[in-house]
Amino acid sequence: MAQIDFGGVQEEVITSEEFPLERAREVLKGETIAVLGYGVQGPGQALNLRDNGFPVIVGQREGGETWDKALRDGFVPGQTLFPVEEAARRGSVIQYLLSDAGQVATWPAIKKCLNPGDALYFSHGFGITYKEQTGIVPPDNVDVILVAPKGSGRTLRTNFLDGSGLNSSFAIHQDYTGRARERTLALGIAIGSGYLFPTTFSNEVLSDLTGERGVLMGCLAGVMEAQYNILRKNGHTPSEAFNETVEELTQSLILLVAEQGMDWMFANCSATAQRGALDWAPQFRDAVVPVFDRLYERVKSGAETRRVLEANSAADYRQKLRVELAQIHNSEMWRAGATVRSLRPENRKKL
Repeated sequence: MAQIDFGGVQEEVITSEEFPLERAREVLKGETIAVLGYGVQGPGQALNLRDNGFPVIVGQREGGETWDKALRDGFVPGQTLFPVEEAARRGSVIQYLLSDAGQVATWPAIKKCLNPGDALYFSHGFGITYKEQTGIVPPDNVDVILVAPKGSGRTLRTNFLDGSGLNSSFAIHQDYTGRARERTLALGIAIGSGYLFPTTFSNEVLSDLTGERGVLMGCLAGVMEAQYNILRKNGHTPSEAFNETVEELTQSLILLVAEQGMDWMFANCSATAQRGALDWAPQFRDAVVPVFDRLYERVKSGAETRRVLEANSAADYRQKLRVELAQIHNSEMWRAGATVRSLRPENRKKL
């Protein structure tokens, strides 16, 4: 496997050239891959596996929206679509892609479905790392592995359809068969990973929970709101405040960062923007370091895990969640955003 220089540090990387799809098919020959859960990661992984020619079945609670989605995606009840426990019994690779709270709730039943030599597959280190809280302790006679795409299942699917891929980390927690690594890499390629890089279950969940609460979602939402509100407070219109806060970021600058990096984006902005960004970036960095320190310690200690499990397990969680999401949806900032997006040239053509 290739050793690649990441900023001066040599790391292992596995690409589809080094581990081609044909090899993945040979490694997984005779396996039945059961994808449990058809919510966030399930659809992308299941559909990519199916399109790549792997025998895949889906396990999902009957009668709900996600069951209906699996039906629309061509999974057939009694053939490739089953209740969760039945799919688990039929699979030799059990992709445990239910929500974290869902995994906790179903684990006692799923554990009984595991056979010696099966592979118990996760896309998140949550359940295993925080076993004291989740109760997820696999039996000794199965492989316990992880492939974690660095993005949503939707992006995994759209990148696959575009002929690209989404980078994924991989880890082996338990190697009962002696084939755990080979199975893991085969599954990582089979679901459409752009490339694979090694991690541990613990490191995956620590970085993932920190990232979601930080730069990827929580921090991003918070700083957007702060800047928008400052502009509005000082007399700027909603359209101007949103364009300067969100639209220019998502439609221009972040694309330059994705193309060749932050330094390249800085080099391709006006001299005024460049100078201001270089001067202010260290101030923002230093201001948020204490927040990130506190965030990482809460993730590491399991406090964030407790918060997730307690909130998601409450009987009225979905009702409260709808209220929280509605507050964002109905805020002036994001109502202005809906109007701004509707005015993009590609969207005006749909009107």
